[in-house]
Amino acid sequence: MAEGLQDIIAGQLDVLFCGINPGMTAAAQGHHFAGRGNRFWRTLHLAGFTPDELRPEDDHRILQYRCGLTAVVDRPTARADQLSQQEFKLAAAGFERKIERYAPRFVAFLGKAAYAGLTGRKDLAWGRQAATFGHPRVWILPSPSGRNLAFSQEQLVSAYRQLYLATLGEGDAAH
Repeated sequence: MAEGLQDIIAGQLDVLFCGINPGMTAAAQGHHFAGRGNRFWRTLHLAGFTPDELRPEDDHRILQYRCGLTAVVDRPTARADQLSQQEFKLAAAGFERKIERYAPRFVAFLGKAAYAGLTGRKDLAWGRQAATFGHPRVWILPSPSGRNLAFSQEQLVSAYRQLYLATLGEGDAAH
């Protein structure tokens, strides 16, 4: 079985992007969002987080932009629906400790399944959540996976841009 990916994380980040779990290609190559058709790096750039489009093999450079990468469940799968609810429950305590230790300003869950798996909540909206995950504010963004056909590239950029603007303090003061 393929091994999971190493977190790319540091203290006091603006955003910790949190995937559900590594895909098989990403785990095999050892780089986040390396799957063919994954739109994460392009979306991040177009939304304003990075001045250029990073390549998966340069994923460590994301720290330069005060962002980090992690996943809720470490086990790689071909599809996120191959994870069990039990795997989310087993991962929850370690994930919470990681968030407490690194204290990012925002935790951005990429897809509703990651946050739902941790919290057990099913009635989730996209964007900023009223609840926090410890101290950090929580956002739910559409998954950039190429399998996610419900969102166009433009819709992904729009959703991620809202979070980027919040990191700058725009539209965030009332919360």
